Amino acid sequence: MTKARVREPQGDELLVKKSAAWFLGGFHAFLRPYLRRHFHSIAIDRSTHPAVDFASDAPLIVYANHPSWWDPLIAHFLHRTLFPQRHFFAPIDADALEQYRVFEKLGFYGVKLSSTSGAASFLKKSVSILNQPDSAIWITPEGRFADVRDHGAELMPGLSHLCKRSDHAVALPLALEYVFWEERLPVCLVSLGVPLRTGDHPEWSKPDWAKHLAGGLRDAQTRLAELTISRSCEPFDNLLSGTSGSGWVYDSCRRVKAMLTGKSFKAGHGDQFQ
Repeated sequence: MTKARVREPQGDELLVKKSAAWFLGGFHAFLRPYLRRHFHSIAIDRSTHPAVDFASDAPLIVYANHPSWWDPLIAHFLHRTLFPQRHFFAPIDADALEQYRVFEKLGFYGVKLSSTSGAASFLKKSVSILNQPDSAIWITPEGRFADVRDHGAELMPGLSHLCKRSDHAVALPLALEYVFWEERLPVCLVSLGVPLRTGDHPEWSKPDWAKHLAGGLRDAQTRLAELTISRSCEPFDNLLSGTSGSGWVYDSCRRVKAMLTGKSFKAGHGDQFQ
């Protein structure tokens, strides 16, 4: 059986369409209030929060763990917040993309990694994206939903192949957790890992890349887990303030009680991300 070859895109050829600015603007006008209704806060580990786009001269590969259904929406929000000058792209199962075609307008592109031709197509499309310096590919290389404490699973090989293929990109690990602290709604916590410039390691083999990429992601997850266990918002920058309180019925009773007793009403139950 002949092994499928990846055709290198020529010049500035882009095999995946960029999202229209007007469509993205409308989507994020919906996304921010939607996330506010469903999260108490979205916050990032301050010590890893980039003050500027540190990889402004190179395309970016953001690879994250995959704990929840929320991950694609959170990725879009984080991309818009942290890297607003870049174009968002993310691989998604081709069958899912057929079912939800609107995702294609948001930068998602279909892949079938279960076949040799699908893996080759993923590399070909992804390489064409990385030829654009203002691009960012968001990947969840665990390939499945995984508990944040499960660090034993190997990452899918497509990511290490992509890093080996590119000599001018930056691979950035990103850890995600969704936790319940003192409020009814969850908090989404984020921590960035140590970035790797692919051009700095031409001697690394694909197994080398797999080891270092996995290590970077698991280190970021370990740090975020320690911060999560501390249950303190102090180490975090709040990127989005969402809903506080117990719901409008119970909070209405609390508000009336506060008025009758001459006290000020506070919807939240603690001081976290107020």
